[in-house]
Amino acid sequence: MSGSAYYELYRRSSIGLALTDTLDDLISARRMEPQLAMKILANFDRSITEVLADKVKARLSFKGHLDTYRFCDEVWTFLIKDVNFKLDNQQQVHADKVKIVSCNSKRPGEA
Repeated sequence: MSGSAYYELYRRSSIGLALTDTLDDLISARRMEPQLAMKILANFDRSITEVLADKVKARLSFKGHLDTYRFCDEVWTFLIKDVNFKLDNQQQVHADKVKIVSCNSKRPGEA
């Protein structure tokens, strides 16, 4: 693993939460040291970022009403209401509210 850190965004995904819960259980049962769990989470952050960037080719478009947006610490956050998504296969999905968090793919100071 390189010296650069990855964003921890995907830890709140279903797979990230499952991993975190499992690591917590292993630490509580004294079957794993917290330092190893932190290394596993850092590896998860790197791996999921790389896999999503390299393997996922699906596209979608969406329309909705922008409720709130903010830019802080190089991270954009958008809160959108009454959102209609149109998937690659032309299927449409509706959501009352959506939160989008967008980070630069390169950290500040990276080439």
